[in-house]
Amino acid sequence: MATISLQDRVKNYGVDEAWLAQTCEEPLEPELPIVDPHHHLWEFPTSRYLLPELLADTGSGHRIESTVFVECTAFYRADAPPELAVIGETEFVNGAAAMAASGRYGATRACAGIVGYADLTRGAAVEVVLAAHVAAGNGRFRGIRHAAGWDASDAIHNSHTHPPRGLFGTKDFREGFARLARFGLSFDAWLYQPQLDDLLDLARAFPDQPIVLDHVGGALGIGPYAGRRDEIFREWQGQIRALAQCPNVHVKLGGMGMKICGFDFHKRPAPPSSEELAGLWRPYVETCIAAFGVERCMFESNFPVDKVSCSYAVLWNAFKRLAKGASAAEKSALFRNTARRFYRL
Repeated sequence: MATISLQDRVKNYGVDEAWLAQTCEEPLEPELPIVDPHHHLWEFPTSRYLLPELLADTGSGHRIESTVFVECTAFYRADAPPELAVIGETEFVNGAAAMAASGRYGATRACAGIVGYADLTRGAAVEVVLAAHVAAGNGRFRGIRHAAGWDASDAIHNSHTHPPRGLFGTKDFREGFARLARFGLSFDAWLYQPQLDDLLDLARAFPDQPIVLDHVGGALGIGPYAGRRDEIFREWQGQIRALAQCPNVHVKLGGMGMKICGFDFHKRPAPPSSEELAGLWRPYVETCIAAFGVERCMFESNFPVDKVSCSYAVLWNAFKRLAKGASAAEKSALFRNTARRFYRL
């Protein structure tokens, strides 16, 4: 089979369908019900991932019952003040959800839950934004993600929210964070492994606030973190076990196909198999499940970001390999029920 150059593969946000098609697998356990609790929709100059693209992926062989959209700066309002421009994303996603809910596109209820962005550093003033999100979501709005990913290295891309170092500990952020409870909203925490102690402090300060840690906690493997996987894993492992002592914290099992994790799947002539993915990701997934239990763990796709490394069908095969040997009840929790309960689907 012809080799596809790396240059060709980075044209569409690092995603190339022809490259992905080189590794094809039949779905394992195709009747297992799945809720995908983390994906995006967007249309950028070099990347399009809207409802048709999502449904093509969710329809690739696994039984995806519903999904949860997580904010990604898509379709902000052009004619609103900055703090309210973000409501445009919720309006857009709610429209996509309504299309999927019509049943005309199949059984998958895409975007059954919506997680948006609000600048929590606005403190008490963020209540206006939260109320607007809830109204725009038409019963689907479930939570806020104010991404906090920050690192001193230029090799690490900091979050699109331009967070300062130590965002979760600032007075203004915590004042805004405290307002989530008034609207019954959860919080998606996205930050990098060196920052996990910040989340631990936040979770302890707000023990009644539901929090889910995205992407197994952002273990880095590029820039100054390259070549240090064992050392970083040991530190991450201790942080995960500490976070698991907070009953209000859940964790998403996924996101390890991102470039920042340093597995470099996207540099290969062909994508990895689900068996190889499962082998490489097993230490992270098993650590999380042992610490949090299946009732606080949920597998996620993080598509299309993780699509730089493998197809949707192969990704869920990898997760099913990781869950091999689990009981039916444990699989139901990992693939469906934990996400349904956390996001109140």
